[in-house]
Order: sequence, then structure tokens, then C-alpha cells
Amino acid sequence: MASNHLYLVDGSGYIFRAYHQLPPLTNRYGLNVGAVYGYTAMLWKLADALDKADGPTHLAVVFDKGSHTFRNDLYDKYKAQRPPAPEDLVPQFPLFRDATRAFSLPCIEEAGFEADDIIATYTMKAIAAGWDVTIVSSDKDLMQLIRPGVDMLDTMKNERRGADYVMGKFGVPPEKLGDVLALMGDSVDNVPGVPGIGPKTASKLILEYGDLESVLAAAPAMKPSKMRENLIANTEMARLSRVLVDLHREVPVPHALDELRLDGIPPEPLRAFLEDQGFKTLLSRLAAHAPGKDKADPVAGAAAGSATPAAEVALPDFVPLPPIDRDAYETVTTLERLDAWIAESYASGIIAIDTETDALDSISANLAGICLATAPGRACYIPVGHRSDDGMFAEAPVQIPLADLVARMRPLLADAAVLKIGHNIKYDLNVLKRVGLDVAPIDDTMVMSFDLDAGQSLAGHGMDEVAQAVLDHSCIPFKEVAGTGKKAISFAQVPLDQATRYAGEDADVTWRLWTRFQPRLAREAATRVYELVDRPLIPVVAGMERAGIKVDREHLSRLSGRFAQEIARLEEEIHGEAGQPFTIGSPQQLGAILFDKMGLKGGKKGKSGAYSTDVTVLEKLKADGVKIAGLVLDWRQLAKLKSTYTDALQAQINRDTGRVHTSYSLTGAQTGRLSSTDPNLQNIPIRSEAGRQIRDAFVAEPGNVILAADYSQIELRLAAHMADVPALREAFRRGEDIHAATAQELFGEVNRDTRGRAKTINFAILYGISRWGLASRLEIEPDEAQAMISRYFERFPGISAYINETLEKARATGFTETLFGRKTWFPQIKAGVQHIRQGAERAAINAPIQGSCADIIKRAMVRMTPALEAAGLDRVRMLLQVHDELVFELPEADVEAATPIIRAVMAGAAEPLVSLSVPLGVEIGTGPSWGAAH
Repeated sequence: MASNHLYLVDGSGYIFRAYHQLPPLTNRYGLNVGAVYGYTAMLWKLADALDKADGPTHLAVVFDKGSHTFRNDLYDKYKAQRPPAPEDLVPQFPLFRDATRAFSLPCIEEAGFEADDIIATYTMKAIAAGWDVTIVSSDKDLMQLIRPGVDMLDTMKNERRGADYVMGKFGVPPEKLGDVLALMGDSVDNVPGVPGIGPKTASKLILEYGDLESVLAAAPAMKPSKMRENLIANTEMARLSRVLVDLHREVPVPHALDELRLDGIPPEPLRAFLEDQGFKTLLSRLAAHAPGKDKADPVAGAAAGSATPAAEVALPDFVPLPPIDRDAYETVTTLERLDAWIAESYASGIIAIDTETDALDSISANLAGICLATAPGRACYIPVGHRSDDGMFAEAPVQIPLADLVARMRPLLADAAVLKIGHNIKYDLNVLKRVGLDVAPIDDTMVMSFDLDAGQSLAGHGMDEVAQAVLDHSCIPFKEVAGTGKKAISFAQVPLDQATRYAGEDADVTWRLWTRFQPRLAREAATRVYELVDRPLIPVVAGMERAGIKVDREHLSRLSGRFAQEIARLEEEIHGEAGQPFTIGSPQQLGAILFDKMGLKGGKKGKSGAYSTDVTVLEKLKADGVKIAGLVLDWRQLAKLKSTYTDALQAQINRDTGRVHTSYSLTGAQTGRLSSTDPNLQNIPIRSEAGRQIRDAFVAEPGNVILAADYSQIELRLAAHMADVPALREAFRRGEDIHAATAQELFGEVNRDTRGRAKTINFAILYGISRWGLASRLEIEPDEAQAMISRYFERFPGISAYINETLEKARATGFTETLFGRKTWFPQIKAGVQHIRQGAERAAINAPIQGSCADIIKRAMVRMTPALEAAGLDRVRMLLQVHDELVFELPEADVEAATPIIRAVMAGAAEPLVSLSVPLGVEIGTGPSWGAAH
């Protein structure tokens, strides 16, 4: 090692990693400083490594001075598409500089240049002086600087990256990376590149021709192709891109190399900064560094400090992770190696597991193989169902016989002493159950991610999205191994070497995600909702999916024919009103008919130039007496019901079971409600006749009946409890008609009109409805709607207080909580754009109530089967969960015994975690079909 080792920290990268890693925290001035806290702790950990073998002797943190640099003068669209920094992050920017200076570290930024250019300049100076350099960043542009004596450090992965990493990721050495980046462009920085050329093509061209200029010179002689045309047409853009991605290596920097020396962490001015921000946990770490005391580990020391204030949390104690090496995963094709992996799994006590199949549907897919991970970086793939892609007579690859796999793995997967981790493990439970394997106990990193970060990101909680966000790792896309379109193959046809890299990565990443999420559950108060609501629900929902429900195909076929006739009749009537035939399903043609030909008022064109014809526009026209608008709404509903249900359900009947098996998602709805797909049962209209006819198609087997158990007005009941509304609580306790009681309070009388209005207001208020929204629903003027809202809050002041308190908390913390501690994050609650902010506010008002409803029905589902089995009613099967309803199939002889048990479990589901001040009403009905049970 050289005597001097310079660390150059990409400050912007640290800032955004800290911002996304930590929840919002508030200092004594009321300023959100969550990212500042995370940045400070991360910087401390880095600076604290100065005594270690690879630690820095010199260190500087480099920032971007502003958004305009010399690159904008060269290309005015450079970085033009970058979104602005998050609203709650902008006020923290000065504090990042303050935190850096508090460590007595150089904080460097230069106008007209990017941080990357300053880092490149110092790197060149250090190399010339014979120093080693470590660039603390994961930015691909900075990888151009890697060479002997220069590496990069990704602190999130604890991974050092050299020339081999660049070669593996981009296919070229670091000195050629700029040419590759110029060809492929960069959508984030708006570097144009050459259209149609991606990373693989770019690296192939550079390897073949040597550099960018050689590629451009050779383009006219290449064989005719779209790539050749693009290279010729975009020659100058490619050259401009090469200049944009190149790093300026001669920035006039303010400090000489020797001025960057790191001589420990002086207690001042760091102590003053930590005290000013109220970071007590970090202050305790500073005390551990005081003279006469052993130097504390920067992460472990945080846990030993004084009590952490409510506004502050400690950074998770993440274990270091080795780099992901897909070539290190083993393909297990002998029983000897399978036994060795099983033994290793027992020794580990914690394994990640994932199944690979030949289809997406867990109820019909065949098992292709199982992947296991016993530790980060230690994974294998066990193929059992792969077949050759060379024709029906080709030999299948050597693999473990399925019967042997099942026999050997059955004890392991059922062993209570070995934790099995999956990402969406519900899918794996179903696949493995169908080959005779039960899996318990389980953890699910997808559900963990949801319980910790619901609402934090629009990306979702799938493995690829979470791996990118949490591990900064890009998983192999499925299409890369299985292809797309006509060339797509099933996973069972993927060659074993490729299958092992893909499947092993799934298990490896799952293990790594668990190390990140599991410590956060307790620290971020998510343990209760995960352990007592969501995790025990996973095997319950998996069992419901396997059970499915019988569907009457003939009834559906008749409905499809009936709907088709009604759709044809509506089309004829709509065309008559329009005075000409047109495609009703085309918003563009419909808009032209309504607002150009018929001259109706209220037409608004979007960016495409077409009129909006969404449901809001049509409902307003209908309210104004425009007949064609009502007809189109009816047509749309029938057309959707026909395509989504009466036609599609017939195709979704499983050929082996004769039943339809919907797939439930525990992470699909931000508030915690279950969602379903294939079919989506949540969207069947509840009150319409057409919806009832569709529910009539869901039937019981001969000798059985369908039982539907529905929570009665559960959201209003929870609102009465959570908002502490005595009038509503007493009405529920007395079993009164709650909408009639509200009508009496608001209007002084109860009749059909006032009760209907009260019902609309009761539910609308809980969704944070605006005066205009309520006016639209009640078909009244906005001022009259506002008067009703004001009167409602006067009569029920607890509701108004609940709404205000909920919004205040959401603005202060960034999230809301259910009665069971489920957090839902609202990053847009302080958005500068009014309609986005108001949308977040409406969602925040309802989330605690709707989320508490979801938690309660989930707890009922977990307790249901044990309660029924304890009563000897093991033939009662829970089949569906839709909104606030559970649907069962049971022998008709068991209805009388099962009904009180189902009612009692549902009514008492909140206990003992939450004691409600209102009773939970449960309405139960039975019949030969789901529709008849209502």
C-alpha cells in the first residue's frame, strides 16, 4: 500500500442514499433532517476507517456547486429531464455541508463544474504524486477513472470495484468506458448517444473497432441495418455525447493534496453540530471516542448511547455483504451434492428459497427447480423439471428426480428450527404443496418491504425493484434467459448454466434483503403488523388460492350472450343519438362526436389534442340531461363486465380442478387491503343487477352451500372509535340505522332523500372529499355541499379533529398509522403541485381507517380455520376475501354450527391488540351461489 491513500467522496451520492434509507426525522427547529442524520452517520463510519488497512490517510467530500456547468453550454438539453430534488430534501442541502465541516473535513465544490470533474482532477493529481485513490461512489461515469492504484468503494454493499468489475458490467476496460457511454447515451443525464444502441451493442462495437471515432469511420462500410443508419445520421451527436461523458481533469481546485489529510475526528465542532440538530445517539458515539476510551464501532456505538428521542432513529446494524457473483452458484445434479446442501441448510438455520416453474400460475405451473441460499453469496439451483429445447426426442439434461428431491427435502422444509425466507413466498408455498412439500416457518421479504415502506416508492415491492432500491443491484431480467415474443421459451427449457445464474441470484438476493429488512422491523415499529397481521396470513391466503371456487360455465355463457345483445342495443341507440355510427370505445371519436358535432359544453382537450371523455366528464354530462352520456356509461360498464368476467372467467376455469383460482396480493394496495387478479374480484359491481348476475356464477359443489360473511359499515364503526364520536358510537351500540341517525343530526328529519344524502356524506367525508367532489355526487352546487360538510363537522366535531390531527401527523412524519401500527407513507403530502398534494391528503385521511379495516379482516382470516377445526368443522373452507367480506363453501348441514363461530371470529378479530369502543357487526347469508348468499 502506498504511504498516502486519498478517499474522494461523491457527496451527492451519499445524500440521496441517506435520503432514501432513513424515514423523515424532525429537529428542534421543525426541519426535516432525516437525510442529514443518515449522511452524518455514513460519513462517520467512513472517516472512522482511517486506522484500518485500506482506510484513508486523506479524505475530501465533493459536491455539485449548482445545476449549470460547462456541459450545459455545450448542450442546452443536458440533464434537462432530471426531476427536481424532493421538496423535503431541498432545505437540508446546506446542512450536509455543515455536517461535513463539523467533521473538520474539506467540503469542495466549484462553480461551472460537476463533482465528478473535481474528483477526476484530484485523482489525476494523486496518481501523479504516487498515491492510491479510492472513489467512494457507485456512479458509472466515475468508473472511467479506475486504473492501477485507483478503485471505487460502494459503501452500501461494502464492495470495492476495480477494472474487472467494469469489464464484467460493460464488457470493456475502464479506459474505453467513455466510448461505450457516448454510444449508448444516458436518459438520466439526457446524453443523446445513438438511438437504438444499448450497452451490449455499444461494448461490442468498441471492442471490435477500438474507439468511438473508429466506429463512426467504419459505419458507412457496415452491412445495411438500422444501426448503420443511426450511426451515420447521429455522428455529431455521438461526438457531442463523448465530450459530455468525458471527465474534466484540470479543474482549478481550492486545496492542495496535503491539505486533505485526515487526522481523526476532532470533538469540536462536531459536538456543537450534533447538539444543535438533537442527534443524541450520535452524541453518545462521540463520547465513546473521547480520550481514554476505546474507539467504538460507528454503528454498534449508536445502540449503546442514551435514549433516542422520538424524532431520531439509529441506522440499522447492517451486516457487511460480499459482492454478488453469479458464477459462484452451484448446479446440483447429484443426490450426494443435494444431501450436502441439505446438511448445510440445517447448519445455517436460515435459508432463502425460491421455485422456478414453467408458467406464472402457481396452481397450474410445473416445478422446474428449487434454488436455495444458506448465506449471502452462497446459493445453488436444483433442477428437476428441465427439458431440452431441441425437440421432443432430445434427451433432458441430467437432474435430480422429483421424487428423490421431495423425499429428501420434506424434513428440512417442515423443520421448525430452520427459517425459510422467500420473496413472495406465497407462490412457492403453492407450487411446493402441489408436489407434496409443506414449508414452515417462513419469512417474506416482499411483505417486509411493504410493511416498512408502503407508499415510499411507485416502483413496487417486486424483487427487481427492491433489489435495485435496497441493494443497488440489478437482477438478471427474466427475458434475458427466457426470451420474448415468438422466441420466448419456458424456464424449463432454459439451459442449466443460465438457469443457475438466474435462480441462484433470486435466492441470494432474497437472503441479502432479509439482512436489510429484518433489523428494521423492530427499529421502525413494524414488528407488530408484520408478525401479528401479515406474516401469519401468507399460508392462509395460499390455501385459499389452492381451494379456488367453482364457476358455472353455462351461466357465464348465457350472461355473455345477454350482455352482447344489450351492448348491441346500446350501440344502436348511441349511434342514433349521435346521428352517425362511430367507434364508441375510441375516446378520440367519442370526444369529436360530443363536443365537435353535437356542440356540447365542457369539452377539454389534453396534450394529445383529443377531448377527455373519462367517467367524470360523462357523469357531469349525464347530470346535465345529456342522454348519450348515460348510454355510453352503460355501454362501457357492460362491455367491461363482458370482457373481464363473463368471457374471461370461462377461460380461467382450471382444467384439473374445474374451479377458478384467483391470485391474491398482500402488497398490491397501499393501505394493506388484499387485492386480487385473474380474476380481479374487487371490481365486480356490488349494487348493480349485472354485478349480482355475475356473482350468481360463483357456485357451491353439490351438497354444499356458499356462505358470505360481511362486516357491516366497518369503516364508519372504526371512524366512530378512532375519531371519538359519541353520537355515532351510541348509535352503533344501540344497533340503529347509522345513516338515518346522521340524517337526523344533519337535516332534522329522516326520509328517503335525507337518508340517501347522509349515507353519501358519511362515506365521502372519510375519503377527504372536497366541496366539488361532494357537489358532484349529490348533484348540488359547491356552496351547498360546503355547507353540508361544515354542518357535518359541527355535529360531529370528533371527525373534524381526527382529519386535522391525521394530516398534521402525516405532514410532520411523512406517514399515517393504523390501529395495529401499519405505516403508510405519503411522500407527496408536501408537494408543491396543488392537485398532487391534495390527492395525498385525501389518501392520508382515509388510510388509517381503511388500513385498520384491512388489518382486522386479515386477523379474522388467520384465526378462522383454527376456530372452525377446533369445533370439528374442518369441511368448512374459506374461499374468497373481497372488500369487507369473507366467502366460504361448506356442507349445508354445517351452516347452523359454523355461522356463530364465523361471526364471533370476525367480530372479535381486533382483540386483544385493540379494544374497540364500538361493536363490529357481521351480516351472514347463505345460498347455492355467491349472489344468492346476499
